[in-house]
Amino acid sequence: MCIICASIPAAAAVGAKLNADQIKQPEEKRKPISKITAIVIGMLITASVIYHTFRWQA
Repeated sequence: MCIICASIPAAAAVGAKLNADQIKQPEEKRKPISKITAIVIGMLITASVIYHTFRWQA
């Protein structure tokens, strides 16, 4: 498994942990961790698709 593909579940796990840690805080102090995690995972998936597409063409 390449480093990009391996980082996708790692980013999801870190995002889930950070999001779960915020339950202790009041709602107005919570950060949008789930949205940030979704953006990071989307970028990693896009990078993975691009990398694997160009790697197999060469």
